[in-house]
Amino acid sequence: MELPKAVDKVRASEHKKLIADGYDSVLFKSRWLLLRKRSNLDTSQDVCLKELLKYNLRTMRAYLLKEQFDLFWSYSSPAWAGKFLDKWCTKAMRSKIDPMKKKAKMLRKHKPLILNWFRAKGELSSGVVEGLNLKAKLTSRKSYGFRNPEMQKTALYHSLGDLPVPEWTHKFC
Repeated sequence: MELPKAVDKVRASEHKKLIADGYDSVLFKSRWLLLRKRSNLDTSQDVCLKELLKYNLRTMRAYLLKEQFDLFWSYSSPAWAGKFLDKWCTKAMRSKIDPMKKKAKMLRKHKPLILNWFRAKGELSSGVVEGLNLKAKLTSRKSYGFRNPEMQKTALYHSLGDLPVPEWTHKFC
């Protein structure tokens, strides 16, 4: 999900602000430390993270929100997952951290679609949809020089539907 990117935006802006205000930034070289899950940190990284958590920085509050959201995927009931999502979004909105508020708004907007994953009991994967989207993007990129949108539409039908290529098209040797 996009929460690590939001944490990184907060970290970068706060690092710049600390430097501009004349302080030594404790966030120097902490990017990858904050982007990884806490369970994937080794002992030296865990010690560094504990040191960072002592500071009351917006970055650390954003990091804690990101880590707390990981609990969302442990639910099996859509009702409980929905309640957790509502509480988490409320916390994110009250945090006054703009990138996290933006993600909370996005999650609220797409809540019914996200909860469908729980209704399907995690058995459905979005891999098929992602594959179709990738094929459509590649076909659109290949058909960049088409002057007529109908030709691009035809190219999409042929690549996504695996239709035969018409005889009137040019073949490269």
